[in-house]
Amino acid sequence: MVAAFMHTSAPKERGRPREFDTGLALDNAMTVFREKGFHAASVSELGQAMNLTAGSIYKAFTDKRTLFLNVFERYTSLRNAQLRQQIERVTTGRERIAEVLRFYLQSAHEIEGRRGCLVVAGTVELLTFDDEVAALVRQAITRNKAFLISLIEQGQLDGSVSAVIDAEAASTLMLYIVLGMRVAGKVENNHSASATLELALKILD
Repeated sequence: MVAAFMHTSAPKERGRPREFDTGLALDNAMTVFREKGFHAASVSELGQAMNLTAGSIYKAFTDKRTLFLNVFERYTSLRNAQLRQQIERVTTGRERIAEVLRFYLQSAHEIEGRRGCLVVAGTVELLTFDDEVAALVRQAITRNKAFLISLIEQGQLDGSVSAVIDAEAASTLMLYIVLGMRVAGKVENNHSASATLELALKILD
C-alpha cells in the first residue's frame, strides 16, 4: 500500500527531452566536479551547469557516480590530447619533458589551477571509497608515469638527458612534482613558474 501510494502521488518531472549535446554537458559538469569534488557537487548544481533537469541527468547517466565516470573519462582523454599536441612542437626528449612540466604549470595557474585536476581529486577523495574510480585513477597515473619514462628514454637516446639517469626514479619524482603542482594550484598561484621549471629539469642532468 505504501509503495503504491508513493508511486501514484509522486509528480512526474516534465523537464527537457534527453536530446542534448553530450560533450558540452559533460564539459559543464566537469567544471563543477573539478571545483567542488564528487561529494560536494549536488545534482542541482550539476543540472544548472549542464542546463538539464535532474530527471534528464538521471535518464541519461543513471546517477551522479555514472556521470562522474563519464566526465572523468572525457577529462583524461581531452587532457592527454592537449598535452600530446603541445609536445609535438619540440623534438628532443628534454624539450618534450619541459613542455609536459610547462603544461602542468599552466594548468596550476589562475582560474584553471583553482578548478583543480580530476585525477588528483579522485585520488584524494574517492580512492578508498570506490574501487572502479580507484582503478581509473591508478590507470591514469600509471599512463602518465609511463609517458614520462618514454620521454626520458627518448632524451637519453638523443643525448638531451643524462645517460646515467634512472628513468624509473626520475619519472616518479617528476610525477610527484606534477601532482603537487595541481594540489598547490587550488590554493595559490605559482609566481616563479620559470624557476620551478628549471629546478625540475635539473633532475635530468
